[in-house]
Amino acid sequence: MEKEAALLPRLLLVEDDPISQSFLCTALQALPAQVLTAASIAEALAAEGGFDLWLIDAHLPDGDGAELLRQLRQRQPQTPAMAHTADPSPAQRARLRAAGFADALVKPLAAETLQTAVRELLSSSDGPAVWNDAAALSALNGNIAGMDSLRRLFLDELPTQLKAIEAALQAGDHAALHRELHRLKASSGFVGAARLQAAIAALDATPHDEPARQAFREALRLTLAG
Repeated sequence: MEKEAALLPRLLLVEDDPISQSFLCTALQALPAQVLTAASIAEALAAEGGFDLWLIDAHLPDGDGAELLRQLRQRQPQTPAMAHTADPSPAQRARLRAAGFADALVKPLAAETLQTAVRELLSSSDGPAVWNDAAALSALNGNIAGMDSLRRLFLDELPTQLKAIEAALQAGDHAALHRELHRLKASSGFVGAARLQAAIAALDATPHDEPARQAFREALRLTLAG
């Protein structure tokens, strides 16, 4: 039995509501899977061992789910993550995707919906894409050499653009911030910087939102690293 359990995917479920946690845990165990539960950021960070998938509530008693994801990714950069939230708004979903979640499931939801989403995510080893080669090649009529050249130029200019965006954020100059983000969003689209493009859209929509700012900076870091 222990050998069979070791072959199951290991999931970390972070949910502070006891009823929701019990329902979600039971549905996940039926996949089947090993499920470790946590009710806060502190408990999640104290969890030992590696995980195949994180399922994180968007709002926790001691902070934001996006912030927890950022800290967990410092340990396991490639682990996929799914958010769950009671907020059905498109803005919330966009913000969570920009923060690095593959998607956001809206509670309440059926056990089958959860299981299908988790199976699909576990079957993909890449998690949320930083680069979308198909989109870039489509914009450049399939010119691979042109895509590589344009991406190098894009990456060379990113630090300068980041300085302008950070300056606008510090000054609270939303007009300047919108101009810089609009420019960066366009260039991100041409080179297929999908993760960064989503983060830009979320920050432009909610410039005061600290998780959106953190997600933008994380997307920049991953783009520059990739």
